[in-house]
This record gives sequence, structure tokens and C-alpha cells, in this order.
Amino acid sequence: MGESESQLELVLGKIVGFVWGPPLVTLLVGGGLFFLLYSRLLPYRHLGRGLRLLFKPPDRDDQGSLSHFQALSTALSGTLGMGNVGGVAVAIATGGPGAIFWMWMSALLGIATKFYTCTLAVMYRGKDSEGTLQGGPMYIIREGMGRRWRPLAYFFAFAGLLGTMPIFQVNQLVQVVRDVIATPAGWTTDDQHFLFDLGLGALLAILVLGVVAGKLPRLARVTSTLVPAMVLSYLSLTGVVLISNSDRILPALELIVVDAFTGQAVVGGAIGAMIITGVRRAAFSNEAGIGTEAMAHGAARTREPVSEGLVAMLGPIIDTLVVCTCTALVILISGVWTSGDNDGVSLTAAAFGSLFDEAGSVVMALTVSVLAFSTVLTFWYYGSKCLGFMIGARHQHHYVWFYLFLIVLGAIASLNTVISVVDTMYALMAIPTMTASLALAPKVNQAARRYFRKDAGGGG
Repeated sequence: MGESESQLELVLGKIVGFVWGPPLVTLLVGGGLFFLLYSRLLPYRHLGRGLRLLFKPPDRDDQGSLSHFQALSTALSGTLGMGNVGGVAVAIATGGPGAIFWMWMSALLGIATKFYTCTLAVMYRGKDSEGTLQGGPMYIIREGMGRRWRPLAYFFAFAGLLGTMPIFQVNQLVQVVRDVIATPAGWTTDDQHFLFDLGLGALLAILVLGVVAGKLPRLARVTSTLVPAMVLSYLSLTGVVLISNSDRILPALELIVVDAFTGQAVVGGAIGAMIITGVRRAAFSNEAGIGTEAMAHGAARTREPVSEGLVAMLGPIIDTLVVCTCTALVILISGVWTSGDNDGVSLTAAAFGSLFDEAGSVVMALTVSVLAFSTVLTFWYYGSKCLGFMIGARHQHHYVWFYLFLIVLGAIASLNTVISVVDTMYALMAIPTMTASLALAPKVNQAARRYFRKDAGGGG
């Protein structure tokens, strides 16, 4: 690593430490706790209804572009993948096993947060400069909070444009393919892999171009097929590992809980730092309160905003409480996390390699790569909508060429630099998203009361 690159990582690390300080953590965690109490546990009492709505077909005259299932699949494709595999590994490597506990707590509060943010995303949809109905925090602010709050909408769009860059997903995708498949096969080496990384990045860019040329409808079809299949594949693989090591699950869970309040494992850091690590990685895992997921759910075909909020709140359960927990247990049971020899997705791959045979690691790498690819596709949609809000929807198609360049760049970039840039932008996105959601929370409660007065089968 060159001196200039090292200095850049140091500066970016300080920026991340500043923006992810106690004020932002208080906004996300405290805001989630407020939503939980203000709703009187409403989202948690209606999880079953959310599941039923997931498979309810939209009415023919409903506005929007995606079914409930497609909206959730698109939103999950932006979170499942490297945030749940590489992100969990980063959390354990930097914050210790206890960081997983704080990821859990953040996800539990995130259920209520997503209910509010995604209900608002449908409630305050607005038209872009070409007259197409859109959703997301920038439209929530513009349509629901008045002209004087308009700068906050542009603030989110700018942060969202940078925060949804694909560099982390591509970086980790290339890393896992290189470590698990390419290097053992002799296609490249640990020391000389620049050309391999560059070539794989270029191939990914071509594949992405082929999908995004069909815009949102094609993206929804791809993600609604890939995401469920790959999640089931990944959970089946981790299930085999955990069942064969069932006697080590309870000790691993105990380690997570105990370390959450001692902060002694690995880095010996303060509990406050571990909480911040857990909340930061949970935000990257399920995006509750960040606002990106609201852009996907805002495109749902429904006339009932609350129904989409009920569907959206399933996200943190699936991606953090289920998938992230499975990943964390595999890493902790394997014991490879104590060596400090691996980081990011390579740590997860090493864990599978130590508990499974080589074929298991390859299946894991391929499954995670497909999930990461679906995330890259969804992030293109988020970024283009942010750009369209800023400069006009008729210009947003130009974003694809910049995005393809970012894909290639992400394949060869430094992991620490990538994480710092994305973490900073996620923090900045949370500020307008949570501010608007807290201000408009009474509107959600009013809509929820009207919705639940209807018959149990209504309001899809």
C-alpha cells in the first residue's frame, strides 16, 4: 500500500468515526425505539398480515410498478449479499462477537423503522420531471414537509447517489471469487491478481448493462427470481454446517451475548465502540432508517400505504435476524476469526472452508456472488433515481455509464477505502430519512388506524 493511499484511508477513517458518532447512533436507535413505542408495537403484532400481503396480487387499477413481492425482493436484493456475509465478518473482525448482539437490537428496532419509512414512501409519492410516479425519502420530504424542507430532499439525493455506489459489493464479490475459485484453480495468484480483478470487474459491468437496459421491470423480474433462490441456497448451506456442529451453537450464542457487555474479545474495545460497530453494520445489512429501501417499496403497486409498510418490515427479520445470524454462527463456530488473517468476505469463506469441504466453500462463493450481483443491480436503480431527482429524470439514463466505471473501480479498490466511503454516505442518508419519518410519524398512525378498521382481507 502506498503512502498516499494509507493517508487517504486514515482521513476517511476519521470522517467515518465522526459521522457515526453518538448523535447518529442515537438518531437511528432512539428513533427506532420511538417508532416501536409510538406505534404501540403495531408492526410486531401484525407480522402475519405482512406475510399474507406479500403474496396478494395488486389490483388492476393500483398505481405503482411492482407487486408487494417484487418490491420486497428488490429491496432485499439491495441488502442481502455482501452486507450479510462480508459485513458480518467486518463487524466481528472490528468489533468482536458482541457486535452481532447490537446488530440484532438494531434490527429489532429496524422492524418498526421500516414500517414507518416505507409507509411514508407510498403515502407521499411524487412525480418526477417526466411525470412518472416515484417514491423515496426525497419525495417524502418534498411532498410531505413543504418547500422550506426542500434542501433536505436534495441532501438525501446527493448522499444516496454516492452511498449506493457498487464498489463494496463488487470489491467483495471479486475477492471471494478470487480467493475461493480462481487462486486454487491457478488462474491467478495472491500476489499478482490485478489483471484478474480488472477482467472480472469488466465482465460484471457488461452483465449489469444487459440487465439495466430493461430498466425497473427487468430488474424486478431478475431480483424476484435470484434473491429467493440464492437465500434458500445460502441458508441450506449454513444449515448443513450448523446442524453438523449443533453442539457449538449455544456456546457461540453465549459468546455473542457476553461479549456484547464486556467488549473484551478480539479488540478489547469499549462497549460504546462495539455498539456503534453493530449499529453501523446493521444499517448496511438491512438499511432500516437509511432510506434506500424506501425507493424500492415506494414503487409498489398499492393504494394502501400501510400495506407496503407491513411488507417492508419483514426485511430486517430476513436479512439481519436470519441470514446475518447464520453467517455469524458459522464464523464463530469455525474459530478462524481469532487469527486475524482474513477480513471481509474472505473471513466468511475461510470459516466455511474450515467446517466444510472445498466444494462447500465454492457453493458459498457462488451463492454470495449472485446475491452481491443482485445488490449491484438494485443500487443502479437507487442511484439513477437520486440523480434524476437532482438534475431531471430525462438525464438519469446517463448515470449508467458512470456506474459501469464504478463497477470496474470497485474490483481493484482497497477494502478499507471502500468501506469508509460507503459508511460515510449511509450515515448522511440517515439524517434526512429519520428526520422526515419522525416528523411525519403521526400521519402514519392516522393511516394505520384507518387501515385496521377495515375488514381483515382489505387494504392490499
